[in-house]
Amino acid sequence: MLPLETKMPSFSLINTIDNNLFDSQLLPQDKGTLIMFICNHCPYVIHYHDEIKKIYQKYKLDLNFIAISSNDAINYPDDSPDKMKKLFNDKGLDFPYLFDETQEIAKKFQAECTPEFYLFDNFQKLIYRGRLDGSSPGNNIKITGEDLRNAIEALLKGDNISLDQKPSIGCSIKWK
Repeated sequence: MLPLETKMPSFSLINTIDNNLFDSQLLPQDKGTLIMFICNHCPYVIHYHDEIKKIYQKYKLDLNFIAISSNDAINYPDDSPDKMKKLFNDKGLDFPYLFDETQEIAKKFQAECTPEFYLFDNFQKLIYRGRLDGSSPGNNIKITGEDLRNAIEALLKGDNISLDQKPSIGCSIKWK
């Protein structure tokens, strides 16, 4: 896992929502940033769609939100840019959903699965990386977003974030 306190790797990727180049260097520095590695077809990500939307709606004024898909869209066509845009439109999500075609950004973040969540403070230092919560498809644990929500709340209140951070469980990134 990417070590805590790591400066956020910089990146420029196509935003599938508006087809413009998104440059991380242009992110507002007055608030933290949540970066999530997701994809369209992973049942773990699908399991969290509604909770991701709730977290976005609650914290969109307090955080920068960015989603990145690094999956091989040739062998996994459900993860192609046009389908990424359609999913976000269908879900009513309007934050950037970036396509990491070369998979370089996933490697910079040491991302291994979908979903994976990275929370950076307003100095772009990593303060949380890991799972949304302990639920997963079929385990009958209620989706709460507890792990990620606790980290976001601590960031916003200026509190220390727990170092007890559990890695995400999900589908592996589909490498080329």
